[in-house]
Amino acid sequence: MRELMVVFNGNEMSLGILLATWLFWTAAGSSLGSFLRLGKRNPRNTAAALECLLAACLPPTIGALRVSKSYLQTVPGELVGPLPMLLSSLVCLCMFCAISGALFVVAARMVEFECKASLRIAASSAYLFEAVGSALGGIMASTVFLRFLEAFQIAAIVALCNLCMAATLWLRMSRKRMVALAGFAALIAIPLLLLVASWLNNLSQARLWRGFHLLESRDTIYGNLAVTETGTLRSIYENGAMLANVPDENAAEEEVHYSLLEHPAPRHVLLIGGGVNGSIAQALKHPSIERIDYVELDPALIDMARRFFPEQSALNSDSRVHIHYADGRRYLKAAGGAFDVIILDVPDPQTAQLNRFYTEEFFSSARDHLAPGGLLALELRSSEETMSPDLREFLRCIRHTLNGVFPNVAVIPGETIHLFGAMRPDVLTSAPGTLMARLRERHIHTEYVREYFIPYRMTPDRMEQVREQLQPLASTPVNRDFEPIAYYFDVVLWGTQFKSGYANWFRAAAHIPFRTVLFAVLVVLSLAAALPMFWPTRGSRARPAAAHCTAATGFTLMALQICLLLAFQSIYGYVYHQLAILIGLSMAGIALGSWLGIRRIESGGRSPCLRMAATQFLLALSAPALLFVVSLLARISGIATMWIAAQLVFPALAALSGILGGYQFPVAADIFLHDTKGKAGCGALYAIDLLGGCVGALVLSSYMIPVFGFWKTAWLCMAINLVPALAAMQASLPMRSVRT
Repeated sequence: MRELMVVFNGNEMSLGILLATWLFWTAAGSSLGSFLRLGKRNPRNTAAALECLLAACLPPTIGALRVSKSYLQTVPGELVGPLPMLLSSLVCLCMFCAISGALFVVAARMVEFECKASLRIAASSAYLFEAVGSALGGIMASTVFLRFLEAFQIAAIVALCNLCMAATLWLRMSRKRMVALAGFAALIAIPLLLLVASWLNNLSQARLWRGFHLLESRDTIYGNLAVTETGTLRSIYENGAMLANVPDENAAEEEVHYSLLEHPAPRHVLLIGGGVNGSIAQALKHPSIERIDYVELDPALIDMARRFFPEQSALNSDSRVHIHYADGRRYLKAAGGAFDVIILDVPDPQTAQLNRFYTEEFFSSARDHLAPGGLLALELRSSEETMSPDLREFLRCIRHTLNGVFPNVAVIPGETIHLFGAMRPDVLTSAPGTLMARLRERHIHTEYVREYFIPYRMTPDRMEQVREQLQPLASTPVNRDFEPIAYYFDVVLWGTQFKSGYANWFRAAAHIPFRTVLFAVLVVLSLAAALPMFWPTRGSRARPAAAHCTAATGFTLMALQICLLLAFQSIYGYVYHQLAILIGLSMAGIALGSWLGIRRIESGGRSPCLRMAATQFLLALSAPALLFVVSLLARISGIATMWIAAQLVFPALAALSGILGGYQFPVAADIFLHDTKGKAGCGALYAIDLLGGCVGALVLSSYMIPVFGFWKTAWLCMAINLVPALAAMQASLPMRSVRT
C-alpha cells in the first residue's frame, strides 16, 4: 500500500481504487480456484506450488508498480488520472492477488483432507489462519520491516518465507529439518538483502523518477521522501507529492512575509510545515522576532533538507529557531504558550491527512493558542485572473470555515491566495500602504514581496472581486474533521486536470441527497433479500441469507478499518506510522472472532441462522459505536492521555472492530457449506466476503466519506447490515410461520 501511495500520489481516492482492485483480484482467484477444484487430488503439493508462485510474483509486482508510472505519464511529473490508475493497478496486481485468493481454497481443502474436518470447519480454519498471518505480518511490518528495510528487501524476506513453507509441504519435514532449512534460508537472505534487493530498489527507483535525476529516496515510518534535481532546481517529494522547490525565493518570501507584515510587531511565531525551502530564513529578517517554533513531523525531512538545501537550512540552527518533531495539530493542542502569528504552510487539503489542517476544529485550536492581537495565516491555490466555479466553491468553503471561528478575516488575492483570521478587529489590514510602511520600517530586503508588487496584488478592484467571489452562500458547508467536505472539493479540482470526465461524474453524484442514497440502497438490498422468501424450502432461504450477511460483513469490516484509519489520521496526523499495526491488530481481532466462531460450530446449536442474525445486528451498531468512542478521544488534550489514546486505545479499537466480522464468517460458513457436496462453495463464500470489502473500499473512500462525512457513512453501514440481519432472522423461522 505504501508503494501504491508513492506511485499514485497517495490521496484517499487512489487508495480506494487500489484497495478495491486488490480485493477484486483476490476474490477472482478464490472463485476460480473453487471452480477449478484446485487441490482436489493433492492439496499439499498444490499449496506448495502456489507458495512458490507467490514468492516469485511479489518482487516483480513491486517493480511493475514503479515502472507503470513511467508508461502512464506523457511527460515526467505529470499526475496520473483515475482511469490509468485503475488499469495499471488491475494489470500489476492480478497475478499476486489471484494466486493469494486461490491459495485460500487449497488451504481449506488441505485442512479438510489432512485433519479429517468438515468443509465448514476447514474453510473457517483457513480464514482463521490467514487472519493470524495477516496480523503477524502487519505488526512485524510496522515495528521492524518498515523501519529498517527497503521494499525489495522486505519482498525478499517474504519470498524466502513462502519458499521455506513450500519446501516444508513438499518434503514433509520434521521440526529439526525445518529449523535447519530456516537457517539455510537466513544465509541465503544475506546476499539477497545486501546486494540483489538494493540493486533492484535503485533500478526501479530510477525508473519511477524517470526524467529526473534522483539524488536520494528514503523510506521512513511516516512515508517516502525523495529529492530530485533538474538543472539547477532541486525538489523534495513526500509520498510522491511535491513539498518544495529550491531555489524558489518567491514561494519562500510569500509564505511568511505577508503573514508577519499583517502583525504590527510579531515576536513569537509558530510555523507548521514549510520550513525546508528557506522560509525560516525569511522570517528571521523581521527584527522583532524573538522565537520561531517550527513543527515538522518527520525528522528525516529536516535531515535531507540540511544535506541537499544547505543554504536554506543554515539558519535553522539560529538560537531563535526551535524545531519540534511532532504532528502540527498535536503539538498545537499540547502547547502551553501563546503565539503572535501562527503560519500554516502545508499543501492544499488533497488528502484526509491534510484536510485536518483546514477544519473548524483546527482553527479553533489555533485561536485558543493566539496571544492577544495574534493572527492565523494560511495560503491556498488560486488564480491570478478568473476563478473556476470549482475553485471558487473550494475557497469559499475554507473562508466560511475560518470565518466561523475568527470574526475578522482578511484576504490577499493572487496565484496563491492568503487568508488571515484574528479575534480583534484592529489587527488585520487590507491596506497595501500599511504593509509597505511596515516593510520599510523593518528594513527587510526582498525580491518579490516588495513595494511595487504589494499594491498590484491588493488593488481595490481585485480586493473587491475576491471578497464577492468568496462571500459564503447559504449552501456553503463548514469543513470539519468528521465531515471533510473541503477534501471533496479538492478531489473535484484534482479530477478536472484529466479528460476522463471523472470530475463531472463525481460532482453530479455529490449533489444526490444522502436520504436518496440511503433509500436506494435499502430498496436494492430489500429486493435481494426478499427473493429467497418465495423459494420452497427453508434451506434454500438460509444459504442466500448467509451470502448476504457475508457480503455485508466484508463491507462493514472495510468500513470500520477505513473509518478507524482516517479518524486516527484526523486526530493524530501520522497514520503512516500506525497503518500496518492498526490493520494487523484488526486482523488479530478477526482471528480471535474466527476462533470463537469455530468453537461455536463444534459445540453445535439449534439455530445458526439466529446466531448469524444476532451477529449482524451487532455489526450494524459497530460503526456508530466506533465513531462515538473516537469522537470522545478527539476531545483529549493532555500529553499523557493523548499518548495512551494513540498507542493503546486506538490499537484496542482496531482489534475489537474485527472480532464480530471474524466470528460471522464461520457462522455463515456453517450455513452456506452445510451440504458437503457443494465443495465449490468454499471459495465462493470467501470471494463474497472480499467483494463486499472491495465495494466498501471503493465507495467509502472515494464517495461517501469525502461527500457525506463519517457519521452519515456510519448510518449507511448500519442500514446495509440491518437488511441481511432481518433476512437471516426470517430464514430461521419455520416455513409455516412464513406462509402465515
